[in-house]
Formats: sequence, structure tokens, C-alpha cells
Amino acid sequence: MSYQRTITLNDNIQIPWVGFGTGTALYGRNAKDSIVTAIRAGVRHLDGAQTYGNEDSLGEGIREAGVPRSELFVTTKLLESIDFEKETPKTKLLDSLKKLGLEYVDLYLIHSPHAARQKGKLQEWWKNMEEIKKEGLAKSIGVSNFGVDDLKEVLEVATIVPSVNQVEFHPYVWTKVKSIYDLTKEKGIVIESYGGLVPVTKAAGGPVDPVLEKIAERLSKEAGKTVTPGHVLTKWQIQKGVIVVTTSSKESRIKETLDIPTLPDLTSDEITQIEQEGSKLHKRIYMKHAFKDE
Repeated sequence: MSYQRTITLNDNIQIPWVGFGTGTALYGRNAKDSIVTAIRAGVRHLDGAQTYGNEDSLGEGIREAGVPRSELFVTTKLLESIDFEKETPKTKLLDSLKKLGLEYVDLYLIHSPHAARQKGKLQEWWKNMEEIKKEGLAKSIGVSNFGVDDLKEVLEVATIVPSVNQVEFHPYVWTKVKSIYDLTKEKGIVIESYGGLVPVTKAAGGPVDPVLEKIAERLSKEAGKTVTPGHVLTKWQIQKGVIVVTTSSKESRIKETLDIPTLPDLTSDEITQIEQEGSKLHKRIYMKHAFKDE
């Protein structure tokens, strides 16, 4: 099935190419029913975070869905700003594991470098993350919303290279994210995206629209089924080697997403067109404070 498609991380852990996110629409809300729907639709990668305020209901959804833990890939993320005198990435993860009802997570991310950067704690945080992996509390460790300078600072002291960097990733941030993308490629770090559908959900009418519509029309004819501009955006991310985190409340849309890898590939010219048109508009929606380009 489509959910079994995986990407191999630099520590040889297999991560499903699509993750179901519990932020944005589910932020601060009970996620149990949504998680059950997603898992029963075929999703096996669940993306949570301490700041989303719903780890307990994420755990409830996992238990209710009835799929063996070994078949699931569960992510959570370290709160951006913690009590730097009393808390560490490890103590915060132990809290998360209690809420989730799990013995370990498959991936633990530093959600943002911003507060730790201000406190001069980024390298200290990363060394603590390495201990977490060594102790088996997280199978893989990585970062989120890290720019080039943040990544380089961590890599200066890293004996374990981050496995992923989760960032907002779509054509309207491509110009700014390309340097991050290039560095992660060089270092064997996989990009994980969120907000991938921004051009159609929050920035409709932009320069990339005609390109997406034209590609969607071609793919619809070739695939013999309706392909939307949103599907094209996800296909673009897949062909960039990116892990996609997305959310939907509808089982039918989740299944459509899981089938996107089976669509015909975008041509190199189409990929170039998407990126060229995307470069005409800069539109970052999330975590603006973590980046220096705003």
C-alpha cells in the first residue's frame, strides 16, 4: 500500500514519506478522532509536538486505532522556549512520552532554534538530543525551522548529524529555503515539509497558479482521474526528496494523498516552471520569527 513508501534517513531509520500533522487545524484541539481516521485510511506516520497541546489525545488515537506500535512512526517536537534553568530536551521528552503513553518516539525534533539561539544553548541542546538517541528514547533526532546558520552551529559539535530538518516548504518560500535544502543535501539531512499547500490554501491567485493548473490538466489525462493543483504541489515535493506533513479531516482526501506517488512524474521543465514562478512571490506563513529573511 502507498503508506509503506518510505525514505531512508542518515541513521538507516525508515520514515514514511507522508506524515499526518496534529498542528495547524488541530492545534490545541483533541486529535483522537482525526488520528483514528488517518491511521485507518492508511497513514502510518504521525507528526505531533509539545506546543500543539494535544499529545495526550494523539496517544489516545494511536491506542484506539488498534495498529501495532511497530507499524507506526511517531514524531514529537521540543517546545520552543522551556525553563532553561530546570528543563532539558530530555526531561521534556519524558513528559511527552507520559502524555503519549509510549516508551519511545521514532523522531524527536527541536521545534525551533529561536529561543535556544537567543540563550546561546543550541549546541548544548543538541548534545542532549544525542544522549536521548543513545538511550533509545527517540529512534532518530532532528531539527525544525533551522536556517543555514543554525544548522552549521549544531554541526560544529554534532557527533550525530540531524536526520531531518522540518521547514515550511512550497514554491513561495523556495528562493529562501533553497540554501537550506542544498546544505541538507550535502550533509545527508532530509527535508521534511509543512505548509506545502500554502499556494492553493492561503495564497491563491499567485503566479504559480497557471503552472499548477496546466500540470494538473496533463496529469489528469494521463492518470485517468482528477488531479488537483494541490496534488501537483505534493508531487513536486516528493520529487525533491522531501517528506510531506499534511492534515485533512476527510478520509477520502487522506487516501488521495497516499496515492500521489503513483501519479506520473513531473517533467524537469515543469519542476523548473514551478520554482521560477514561485520565486516571483515570497510568502512565509509560519514561524516567521525563527527566520532572518522576514
